[in-house]
Amino acid sequence: MDNLALIESFGDFKEDKNIDRITLMKILEETLQSVLRKKYGSDDNFDIIVNPDKGDLEIWHNRIVVADGFSEDDALEIELAEARKIEPDFEIGEEVSEKIPIEALGRRAILTLRQTLLAKVMEHDNSNLYEKFKGIIGDIVSGEIHHVRHKHVIIMDDEQNEMILPKENQIPADFFRKGDTLRAIVEDVKLRGSKPQIILSRTSPKFLEKLFEQEIPEIYDGLITIKNVVRMPGDKAKVTVESYDDRIDPVGACVGMKGSRIHSIVRELRNENIDVINYTNNMSLLITRALNPAKISNIEIDEEKNKALVYVAAEEVSKAIGKGGYNVRLASKLVGMEIDIFREGVQDEDVELTEFTDEIDDWVIEAFKAIGLDTAKSILEQDMDDLVKRTDLEEETIQDVINILKSEFED
Repeated sequence: MDNLALIESFGDFKEDKNIDRITLMKILEETLQSVLRKKYGSDDNFDIIVNPDKGDLEIWHNRIVVADGFSEDDALEIELAEARKIEPDFEIGEEVSEKIPIEALGRRAILTLRQTLLAKVMEHDNSNLYEKFKGIIGDIVSGEIHHVRHKHVIIMDDEQNEMILPKENQIPADFFRKGDTLRAIVEDVKLRGSKPQIILSRTSPKFLEKLFEQEIPEIYDGLITIKNVVRMPGDKAKVTVESYDDRIDPVGACVGMKGSRIHSIVRELRNENIDVINYTNNMSLLITRALNPAKISNIEIDEEKNKALVYVAAEEVSKAIGKGGYNVRLASKLVGMEIDIFREGVQDEDVELTEFTDEIDDWVIEAFKAIGLDTAKSILEQDMDDLVKRTDLEEETIQDVINILKSEFED
């Protein structure tokens, strides 16, 4: 194999990986240096000349002429008789530059050269891919579903880059078919060995934020700002928005006429219920808006404990808490403050669940608190079947709790 043939043998690979010829030549030069070091112990006395325009390269071996029989290292020295075969007028002490054809390196060296060159080109490609996707973490990408597996889905973009959507990053109602187009954000880029692994997400709040930017021109143009996004993927989300232009209604602009703008986002998120809320620095007002559709009677804010006590009428309790406790939990995350819901007019007679830690296990108390029930009466007011569904606790466990709480009030 001659020099030109060696280079051209990588032509198809170059085209597949979209690597320019000059970069390929540079990699080839570095690879040759590696092979020469392995064969001769050093590449210091070799010159490698790569000509990308002609697609050719030259290897020159530089050695010092010594007297016949006095060469101690063939890689560094050449005897006079051998030197004069190259040019008859060489003398001892002069430097000889001899052109080395590729085939002179030997079959094994050429094989190593090919393998190393392919590995280096792949390394270059992986490095570029890693940097490319590292730079777009948090951005939306789209691709075609290539494989649907139990723990993840593999997506290929237009450049045939492989991306992975893990099971835990999928919306519960997501349904995938090979060949369908899918949108998600780039959540992370990891290196597995030298190969980058691109991790996507459809459950991240950032995905919802980026969908708003794509679908609502006022957000894309900076006229409306998204202040915060919280989600229970596939079920419910809350988004606070703010406009610096009094002429623009941020909520109206995001929702659109008859919900036209937000409808496409809801559809993308598999009918996730999205509350768009007008942001305010007034914490009481923000909490009131965040707990919509419940009507709030009174709010007490304890800034030291970063906690809000919210009082509502009896018929508003279920609205404030929401199905599965989602409404109050999302509202708490949205405003950055713990929110406790109380029924108006009975709060002084109620007892915090934490007062029963001697009789009720902590994990059971946490299960009730997770759905917004953190007082005795808030639990006693609920239906047994509803408590079983919302807490995932055994009916027997819930009945034991109810008996303990009832005995407190009977006493």
